[in-house]
Amino acid sequence: MGAHSKGAVRAVPVADTAPLPRVDSAARPGAAGRDRYFDTLRAVALIRVVTYHTFGLAWCGLVFPSMGIMFGLAGTLMAKSLERPAFQVVRSRLRRLLPPFWFWGLFVVVAMLVHGWMPGWQIVYWIVPLGDPPGNEWGVQAWEILWYLRTYLWFVLLSPLLLKVFRLAPVPVLLLSLCPILVLTFGWAGPDNRFGSALWDLSTYLFCWILGFAHRDGVLQRMKPAVVVALSLAALGYGGWYALGHQAEFGTYDLDEIPLAQAFWSAGFVLLLMWAKARFRIDFAGLTRLRRLDRVVTVFNARAVTIYLWHEIALILAVPLIDQFWKVPAFETYLPLESQWFMFGVGWVLIAGFVLLCGWVEDVAARKKARLLP
Repeated sequence: MGAHSKGAVRAVPVADTAPLPRVDSAARPGAAGRDRYFDTLRAVALIRVVTYHTFGLAWCGLVFPSMGIMFGLAGTLMAKSLERPAFQVVRSRLRRLLPPFWFWGLFVVVAMLVHGWMPGWQIVYWIVPLGDPPGNEWGVQAWEILWYLRTYLWFVLLSPLLLKVFRLAPVPVLLLSLCPILVLTFGWAGPDNRFGSALWDLSTYLFCWILGFAHRDGVLQRMKPAVVVALSLAALGYGGWYALGHQAEFGTYDLDEIPLAQAFWSAGFVLLLMWAKARFRIDFAGLTRLRRLDRVVTVFNARAVTIYLWHEIALILAVPLIDQFWKVPAFETYLPLESQWFMFGVGWVLIAGFVLLCGWVEDVAARKKARLLP
């Protein structure tokens, strides 16, 4: 497996994507417990992650900051879940996350061992990814996306404490949650190890996670529209300016390579999405009338972990598969084999295959009956 594209905000690149451990959607009356607004955002985030990893377009993060959105959604759902005992909630999240990760990791680890990888004690991070699981260069494109699972896992573990602190002074804590990324950028950069990588990612998306708390507790709904819009535009403005104004320093304006810009751009973007949801009570209830589209959204949400984990492998396999197409004269003549859009389409076909073959693990992890499709 060769490196395909860069990703997240840290020394080891990403997705998304988005990516993304599935959690139960926030309840909405009359929708069988599903909030189609959140479900749709999660589905679009996953599509954007696959798109970014196919084309490597730097502007993707500006158009739709998938990872910030995913952490914001997960934060609000975590706050909802913590109405139950914290230990039960954390255990449930781990049970849903780890089995699909282990199943996927078994294939990746064995493949790297076959290709000469010699693991050390750090292989324990393939059991519980509290730090970046190790790997070799051959498999980097597959395992580099695990930064998201590691960050999500830490947020889950820290949420009982974070929620208590947030509820002491909601708005001040929300605003102060941007301070850690400022400190890391302009002050102490943290250690150059697994702990340092985790610290950067947690700091980058801390605001989005706590913003989820603010949405769940009704804090956003009580804020004045002018204040919300001003704060959002200020965050977007600063994040965009920092990314575009420091291209020479970072070699790109890709938010995934610039943690500070990612933090502020995501903060402003997700703030508007969450506030609009609370203010205007957006629920996308009409989506249920578009049965095929509604079905797609349902599958994306029920198989979010599978799509996130396997999408890079699908893109890797698409390359040698397309190489075989060149051997068929009709394919060579009539198919756009050189187009990245064609690879994008083949990648989604392979992703669909992985959903059918491997998605049942998510059902087992959730203690449901295993099914090919939800």
